[in-house]
Amino acid sequence: MRTDFDFPKKDLLGPVVFRPDFNSFKTINVNQAWSLFFTAGKEDKVLGQNPEFGRFFTYLLIAIGATGSLLAGVFIHIV
Repeated sequence: MRTDFDFPKKDLLGPVVFRPDFNSFKTINVNQAWSLFFTAGKEDKVLGQNPEFGRFFTYLLIAIGATGSLLAGVFIHIV
C-alpha cells in the first residue's frame, strides 16, 4: 500500500506553543488565547479570526466571576 501522506516537519503533531514559528514572543489575540485554552495548547486557530468569539468568552468569564461574588456577598448574611 502506498500513501501520499507526508509530514514535512517533525513537530507537526506537537502542541502549538512549543513550535518554533509560534514561540517567537509575538503577542497573540484573544481568539488565539481561548483556542489554546480549549484545545489544551494543540491549536490556536479553532475559533477563527473573528474577535467576537474571544470577547464573548472573556466577558462571560467576567460575568460569572462578578455574579459569584455578588451571590456570595448576599448569601453570606443569611447563614
